[in-house]
Amino acid sequence: MKKWLTIAALALILILAACGTEEEPEIDESSENNAGEEQNSDTSAEEEDSDSAYPMTVSPTTSSMESRDGESHTFEEVTFESMPENIVVFDYGFLDTLDALGVEGIVGVSKESLPTYLEEEYSSEEYTNIGSLKDPLLEDIAALEPDAIFISGRQSAFLDQLKEITPNVVFVGTQQDDYWNSFENSVDVAAKMFDKEAEAEEHMAEIDSALEEANTLAEDFETSLATLYNEGNLSGYATDSRFGYIYDVYGFTPVTEDIESSSHGSNFGFEAILEFDPDVLFVIDRTASIGEDSNIHEDLENDIINRTTAYQNDQIVYLDGPLWYLSGGGLQSELLKIENLLENLQ
Repeated sequence: MKKWLTIAALALILILAACGTEEEPEIDESSENNAGEEQNSDTSAEEEDSDSAYPMTVSPTTSSMESRDGESHTFEEVTFESMPENIVVFDYGFLDTLDALGVEGIVGVSKESLPTYLEEEYSSEEYTNIGSLKDPLLEDIAALEPDAIFISGRQSAFLDQLKEITPNVVFVGTQQDDYWNSFENSVDVAAKMFDKEAEAEEHMAEIDSALEEANTLAEDFETSLATLYNEGNLSGYATDSRFGYIYDVYGFTPVTEDIESSSHGSNFGFEAILEFDPDVLFVIDRTASIGEDSNIHEDLENDIINRTTAYQNDQIVYLDGPLWYLSGGGLQSELLKIENLLENLQ
């Protein structure tokens, strides 16, 4: 009997020993490491993709221009070794585009005449005021240690001084004789430099849709005239002028091609407007755009203008002065201008 008890006890011990030594599932540490490495490599790949475009050579939106003082200025290509991180922007159109694309790294802007839709963000203390558009604060700009400065026509006289701060000075302004193409070129510069091409395509698609609507509406009018109001006087604009894109891009037919092209338009008396008699008269209020009291309605709707087809058909279209005169050349402002025209044109 004792023998059987002994055998049973031994058997039980062996069974318990076997249970205690049963192997637990092994954790494949190499798999976990590989998964972590793959995640890190994905992040690194994204960073490398954004940097892989550099070094990048950026072309200005124009190679040369003549400033208001009659001096000629030449703008050259700029090669960037890496994506800029400290950015100074004078041109409001380019600032508009950078803002729309969500570009980070802007440290300095000109705050004295910021467009209304950009004022809330860029008037804050987060951004250094770099002076007026015509009078840059060069020492304050230098203190920011920018690795990119974006300019347009009003700063062309300071090009050499700005280059002493950084050689990476890029002209991104629009050109009156090729406005729309130069606008698209500036968007292309921003999109490629800051890896925002997909975002830029979305914004341009929205603009294209609005343009289609404008072109369709333009078919309802045989003739049109774009003008600028300034303290009681009017200037008319031709197809190759500052506001010529109303004809070339929006699709409206100019009432005449016989208008001198200039940045401030050709002086137009009220009698001349009655003589040309456009079906629709576009009026941009420069007086209001520069902060002065405007009497545009009282001055414009006089006995002569009241005899025009545009007035009689209620097609004198008053366009937003600050938006049209001071802004423009950016993804947001160009869409806003089309929408402003469509809203006011019956």
